[in-house]
Amino acid sequence: MKINDYIDHTLLKPEATQEEIEQLCKEAREYSFVSVCVNPCHVKLVRKALNGSNVKTCAVIGFPLGANTTDSKVFEARQAIENGAQEVDMVMNIGALKGRQFSIVEDDIINVVKVTKEKACLKVILECCVLTDDEKVKACKIAVKAGADFVKTSTGFSSGGATVQDVKLIRQTVRDKVGVKASGGIRDYQTAINMINAGATRIGASSSIAIIKGSLR
Repeated sequence: MKINDYIDHTLLKPEATQEEIEQLCKEAREYSFVSVCVNPCHVKLVRKALNGSNVKTCAVIGFPLGANTTDSKVFEARQAIENGAQEVDMVMNIGALKGRQFSIVEDDIINVVKVTKEKACLKVILECCVLTDDEKVKACKIAVKAGADFVKTSTGFSSGGATVQDVKLIRQTVRDKVGVKASGGIRDYQTAINMINAGATRIGASSSIAIIKGSLR
């Protein structure tokens, strides 16, 4: 197993500079990561910097709260794709899920799917640290029904990140219907391997280089 084949090399902090984003892309090319994941304002820069490589450009939308209107998420997704994004990670409407307004959660995802379908891979972020297990299961089922390509554990900007238990629960729920992305707090090789063994098919990490170096020990 090549750990680099699982990694979305990520930089989402608000203070990220152009130089840091360019360095991120340079590292991604060097280590052949799956994608570079950034905020929407950096998508054009990333796509240009990755030109000629197999590394994909990934944009987050509705990030990090998921509380944007559906129209704004649709606009963000469409613009990100027009600017070169090949993958889109959207935050679901967490408040609607916890309020059991499941049709709102589903419609939110469906409308973004209409934009991404056959154009970009769509990952739906659940923010597991603020959900009960029952809510996680329901969120997974809604995301699969709505047409998502992946379910993702976390933004990395809330009170907790990915856990092995959450990855196992998500994988058990979605089975082999969609991919599972573990993200948030994955800073070393062993943690990444634990997530993969639990069922993750993608790892979102800002500590990607440390993970790679750990695999060489």
